[in-house]
Amino acid sequence: MSAHTHRMPFGATVHADGADFALWAPSAEIVMLEHHAVAGETSSQPMTRDGKGWHRLAVPGVGHGDSYRYRLPDGTRVPDPASRFNPEDVHGPSVVIDPQRFEWTDGAWRGRPWEEAVVYELHVGTFTEEGSFSAARERLGELAELGITAIELMPLADFPGQRNWGYDGVLPFAPDASYGAPDELKALVDTAHSLGLMVLLDVVYNHFGPEGNYLHAYCPEFFNPGHQTPWGAAINFDGPGSRTVRDFFIHNALYWVEEFRFDGLRMDAIHAIHDETRPHIVNEIREALDAGPARERHVHLVLENDANQASMLMRDGRGMPVAGTAQWNDDLHHAVHVLATGERDGYYADYADDPVCRFACALAEGFIYQGQPSAFRHGERRGEPSTRLPPQAFVSFLQTHDQVGNRAFGERIHALGDPVLVRAALACLLLSPHVPMLFMGDEFAASTPFQYFCDFGPELAAAVSEGRRAEFGGFAMFADEAARARIPDPNDEATFLASKLRWRERGTRAHFSRLSEVQQLLDLRHRLIVPRLAGMAGAGVYRCENDMLQVQWDMASARLHLLAHFGAQPVEGATAPPGEVVYSDGATTDREGALHLARGAVRVTLEALHGG
Repeated sequence: MSAHTHRMPFGATVHADGADFALWAPSAEIVMLEHHAVAGETSSQPMTRDGKGWHRLAVPGVGHGDSYRYRLPDGTRVPDPASRFNPEDVHGPSVVIDPQRFEWTDGAWRGRPWEEAVVYELHVGTFTEEGSFSAARERLGELAELGITAIELMPLADFPGQRNWGYDGVLPFAPDASYGAPDELKALVDTAHSLGLMVLLDVVYNHFGPEGNYLHAYCPEFFNPGHQTPWGAAINFDGPGSRTVRDFFIHNALYWVEEFRFDGLRMDAIHAIHDETRPHIVNEIREALDAGPARERHVHLVLENDANQASMLMRDGRGMPVAGTAQWNDDLHHAVHVLATGERDGYYADYADDPVCRFACALAEGFIYQGQPSAFRHGERRGEPSTRLPPQAFVSFLQTHDQVGNRAFGERIHALGDPVLVRAALACLLLSPHVPMLFMGDEFAASTPFQYFCDFGPELAAAVSEGRRAEFGGFAMFADEAARARIPDPNDEATFLASKLRWRERGTRAHFSRLSEVQQLLDLRHRLIVPRLAGMAGAGVYRCENDMLQVQWDMASARLHLLAHFGAQPVEGATAPPGEVVYSDGATTDREGALHLARGAVRVTLEALHGG
């Protein structure tokens, strides 16, 4: 058994004699620390301010579970921005946490190489009926048995109210109390490791949520008005005082990986981070992880980056990532969505021209947009060439929380698309060299939607509800007010409850069929494809014609061939890909060796190379 603590200059640090408190507030001349002991005693003491804007105080006798908050000169009481736990929500006091109290059992855990990753994205609040860390922990064995090797938790940073996607967090170090206590999150990670599962955490470093962020009141230096965002002034990564702000987020990354033993982070929307310094904050976080926890175990950094910056995913001379280990590949999703559903509105218009060929390009090269102009962006060029990147630099998927939840009614792709084409696309994804990701419920074609939900205070709640309905007003199907009124209210608890998975569906005939198929595909992947992924250096090669795609990738001692047919009519007499057939569905070979492909057919072969 062992304990893990990340020491940082922010927040409350417990030691044998009490605790040290530190708050960076350059614009506040006086800050009072209000401390309430578990035993019931309350005290209020001035903190000592230094020339750099730090307010510090050592308080003897403080222990685990004591609550505290800071009182500003105008009387406002605020939680610690580096709070480890805020059980009374974002406006309440913070609680002192002693990380040494939790005893880990995963001492032998060294993580997993990235090429072994099969990611499962989940929202803790809707993954189970209970919506807690402890309830999610009980389901991990079923995911491991399915063939999942990594779970990715949507953001946990404390958000206002009892329900939220997590992207409105305002206390980045505090797991939201609606899911449970910090030790219950640690127990989830500890159990995952015992099952061979990596655990990744989605973190948001591009903005704070709209309710409960008090930093503007006493630390405007945390923001840079020279960069404006939809949330106001950008977080200050490159202006005066930015060194402390950068350290705040670097320590946050290290905190989750060291103190909670996460195996990596998924950084939300780095294209929305304004940072003109070098190294970029993403590179600096990578350097900090490499210099710390990554010396002892595998630690991965996954990016969301709408700019398709391949430079953020490059490898060094040892094949190690210089910044991101991988990036969410929205391009592949968009092509599949158009292909399977026929929808061409909004950004899908950029993928409407020959979506089968665009899907093939994404499978082979990762990005589709590698510097080409985007019609949706009024001719703006998007992306960088990605053919030098290994396929494992791309986390690819048929849907995510974004692509489902940003729809008016939160429908999943298997509820919208042609089931034959969705099934074929899923096989292509799971048997490709990309790192595949499933959104919770994908594995059994869940009937539940995933809708946008939140729990803001009354004034903000009304604005969010009206704004969401107005957002869809430009679509023909929501042109009239009555149609817009049917869009679920994000603040209504029923919207949240409707998004919870129904685990009993897994055992019913239609859903169990999908579950079994996914398990079989992942078994094939782990046995035949994953062992050959290490060392892949670049893109595959693709061809497409008549709604049929062919992609090949060179792997260790073998060439992987993928053939898939998405056309309306069967194909007679296609050329069979060389090599041993490892998967075939809807594809038959006649006596002359010609291949006959039904609609939605997929065939995968492995061709031995160099005597392998």
